[in-house]
Amino acid sequence: MVIRSIAPRRSTPIRVALTGANGGYGRTLLDQLRRLPDMEAVQLVDPDVAGVTRMLAELGVDADRVATPASTAETAAAVGEGRLALVADGAAIDLDSIDVLVEATGRIEAGHAYADAALEHGVHVVMVSKEIESVAGVALAAKARAKGLAYLPGDGDQPADLLRLVDWVLACGFEIVALGKSSEYDLRFDPATGVVDQAGTTIDAPGLAEHLRLGDDVRATLDARAAQVASLKRSAAADACEMNVVSLYTGAVADIEGMHYPVVRPDELADVYATRDAGGLIERTGAVDVFSMLRLPGEASFAGGVFVIVRTGDPVTWETLRGKGHVVSRSGDFAAIYWPYHYMGIETPLTIAAAVDGTATLREPRQHTIMAARSTDALAAGTTFRVEGHHHEIAGVAPVLVAPDSGAIAPYYLLSGARLLRDVPAGELVSLADLDGVPAGALEAYRTGLALGA
Repeated sequence: MVIRSIAPRRSTPIRVALTGANGGYGRTLLDQLRRLPDMEAVQLVDPDVAGVTRMLAELGVDADRVATPASTAETAAAVGEGRLALVADGAAIDLDSIDVLVEATGRIEAGHAYADAALEHGVHVVMVSKEIESVAGVALAAKARAKGLAYLPGDGDQPADLLRLVDWVLACGFEIVALGKSSEYDLRFDPATGVVDQAGTTIDAPGLAEHLRLGDDVRATLDARAAQVASLKRSAAADACEMNVVSLYTGAVADIEGMHYPVVRPDELADVYATRDAGGLIERTGAVDVFSMLRLPGEASFAGGVFVIVRTGDPVTWETLRGKGHVVSRSGDFAAIYWPYHYMGIETPLTIAAAVDGTATLREPRQHTIMAARSTDALAAGTTFRVEGHHHEIAGVAPVLVAPDSGAIAPYYLLSGARLLRDVPAGELVSLADLDGVPAGALEAYRTGLALGA
């Protein structure tokens, strides 16, 4: 017997438009939508029309079903004929023929414009682009509420997954000590060879074998592990951005501005993220953080999953749970509750349905934290910033999570395409006054959100 849900749950499918379609996230969502009778992709937006066309062919979409309209009217006609409209930019989107826009460009100016236009037109928005969320999410959510619409971070990426886990943890009555995720790439260590492999980059680190157990001094062990893998780049702007998004909805802040990034095995999480007075890392409770997962050959990955560290209660209860394999600190005072996965677009249909059905329970976001840009080197006036690479990083500056101010600090992704007006010494935060050519629409949205306060 094959167990499947095939009966539609609504009379007409939810019509979905996806921006930034030609990416890994877009592909996973499109593949999953084909399995669901209750929703369908009707418009795809991406400048790489040829690339999306190839992807659709690989997914088994009949070429006769795909149209490439050049105007809103042509798009409306194509959708009306039951065809999938593939357009190169927002000028040809037909907002009248969609119920939900899934924004996945990852590009601050274009993505904000898509989301803002959709809300203005009465279309729900599911936000996958954490870059846009970090800057404009508060304002976009406020606009959605004012119009009776949904604006939601997309399930399948770590922020939304972690927010769902937090809701469960709080509903159970726990006090949260720390929350976060594993970094994108594991550290796979082979004690037989002394080699660490991080996504295909290998280093010799034979000394790591001496630190596979935490020992009595947790912080000393973590320092020793970090020294062994110091030549690897383990942090990413994407990590800081995702924790910034979590901060918007929870009020959680980073323990230190660059986050700790300890090298940790999953069964150690409750000891590592205990409070500092209990031998762990955390100075302030409710801290967001990211860890690098250390695993041996044959061990399963945390898979970029999410975790929450809680204070425990009755010792007998938690010893019982420890015996069932749950991660409890050696003292018994802290426990790790975690989901070792994030399934990208495979999970996003859950958010699409929640947007239409009005079943989401997220708090109203506020700019509790700013993902700012701290110069790593001296920067000369005239420097133009570019967002580049898989992790959407900016050369010359490091992403940091800092407390909001009156509006002087420049959010990291507002540097995109902007030019530096003055020399900035190494170690300084870049301010908005330092920049020319900041994306105007996103800047206005950021200021609108900041003005709503915490």
